[in-house]
Amino acid sequence: MLIMELFMNLFFNQALANTAIDQVESQSSNFMPPAATEIAQKFDTLYTFLLVISFISSVLVIGGMIYLAYKSRRKTEDQKTAYIAHNATLEFLWSFIPFVFFMIVFAWGWVIFYQMQNAPKDAFEVHVTGQKWYWDFTYKSGKTSSGEFVVPADTNIKLIMTSRDVLHSFFIPAFRIKQDVIPGRFTTLWFRAPKVGEYQVFCTEYCGDNHSAMLAKVKVLPKADFELWLQDNPYKGLSLAQVGQKVYQGRCIACHLTTEKKNIGPGFGGLYGKTREFNEADSLVADEEYIRESILNPNAKIVKGYPKGVMPTFAGQLKENELSGIIEYIKTLKK
Repeated sequence: MLIMELFMNLFFNQALANTAIDQVESQSSNFMPPAATEIAQKFDTLYTFLLVISFISSVLVIGGMIYLAYKSRRKTEDQKTAYIAHNATLEFLWSFIPFVFFMIVFAWGWVIFYQMQNAPKDAFEVHVTGQKWYWDFTYKSGKTSSGEFVVPADTNIKLIMTSRDVLHSFFIPAFRIKQDVIPGRFTTLWFRAPKVGEYQVFCTEYCGDNHSAMLAKVKVLPKADFELWLQDNPYKGLSLAQVGQKVYQGRCIACHLTTEKKNIGPGFGGLYGKTREFNEADSLVADEEYIRESILNPNAKIVKGYPKGVMPTFAGQLKENELSGIIEYIKTLKK
């Protein structure tokens, strides 16, 4: 009964703290990012509890060692160590009390983990695809975005995730959620962000040279603004070159610079109209057809100095206006 009472008190106090999420702005501390979801606040409460009991335990153990060492010190050279009598009650308590706290932490952690892993049935579903080195987001309406994950505020969001190439890991520190993204399989994750704002997404599974550049932004909008965004054409009013720049920033920026400088792949600066030398093909001038083939079938011609198979194909991933836009954008880039 004592264990159950302690456990219920802890959860009751946590529940009171979590009800304040709508009245309190997301807060940060010196060692944790802002807690932007209810799960994040629960996670932080458990983490703080672990820190407190660990500190208290350390003080008791180290303090007890110092006290006993001082009390039991020899005052004279011929002094004999006093006989320490067996104390069944004390031995039981120093085993039982840590066991009680262990079970509390285990049950508390299991409840939070269960809540994190089981999305509500009415959750708004978004498909997430990882690929070296960017994130794609696809909505049921057919809307897609790359590098920008837009969601409505105060709504249950379920992520259905997979990878096109290697193992990635989708991590939003402010939400305290992280899940491996595996090629050939689907993994799921969910969250509910009550506050409007922007939050950083990282890949936390090393996936190649530009792993650290595999970033995205979560943009939490009011529900009315999200509905407008969902229906809006992201390229409305943009020229083809501006469309290409937008696609470049979402998909190409991790591997290709806008200068001649080499990165994972060749730089785009001054690329158009330049003679290209290949490992296993005759040289040719980089025109529209060459750039198009390099995007859709990148292994057809490998530029000298670069290994084969590094760049993935974008066939079936880009719409015709996006493909034409990238070509026009590359044309505008000078040396």
